[in-house]
Amino acid sequence: MKADDAHLLIVDDDERIRSLLRKFLVRSGFLVTTARDAAHARRILSGLEFDLIVLDVMMPGEDGVTLCRDLRHKLTTPIMLLTAKAETDDRISGLEAGADDYLAKPFEPKELLLRINAILRRVPEPEPAVVLPKVMHMGPVRYDIERAEMWRGADLVRLTATESQLMRIFSASPGAPITRAQLVEELSRSGGQTQERAVDVQITRLRRKIEVDPKQPRYLQTVRGAGYMLAPE
Repeated sequence: MKADDAHLLIVDDDERIRSLLRKFLVRSGFLVTTARDAAHARRILSGLEFDLIVLDVMMPGEDGVTLCRDLRHKLTTPIMLLTAKAETDDRISGLEAGADDYLAKPFEPKELLLRINAILRRVPEPEPAVVLPKVMHMGPVRYDIERAEMWRGADLVRLTATESQLMRIFSASPGAPITRAQLVEELSRSGGQTQERAVDVQITRLRRKIEVDPKQPRYLQTVRGAGYMLAPE
């Protein structure tokens, strides 16, 4: 993750430190929000998501370690603790509470920046969402996924309940082989056929409605040793 993409939450009861950290981190390319104590941080977190939380340990009311421990039950957001305590037991307590890193005060802003960037580099980039088509084309046949309807030109192709379930299963993973066992399991959840042999029969019937030549299927393929696969155009 790049600094330009990261939104940080700074939680510290010292207004001067909050202001200094905010200015420094904004100049370093981050989007920064600040909170004056744990209660303020909770209100902010109830409506916003962050890429990293920088959390002071010694605060009036709820301390940073307690807040860190509670947040870790709800969030996977990386947390860095800041504290005036540098004893080993205090560092261990912070890490046991779920903190990803621990920096003792006073510290050089550049060291904080290096540690923040190191944590963000370890955060995996979100995978792009897979956008599936709403309509699948198989030669002269098209299948409307949202409506669960199959058409040949202007004519609606009548599907049995089991055939509809099979199309729903295949259209959710186009281009991916699905085993007979998986098909049996999915059909069983909907009260359909529960035998692998029955699945083979249903596939044969479905091919007659999809394929130009059902004996040489192009779109509803048999994958040797892996099951069946829908391969739309």
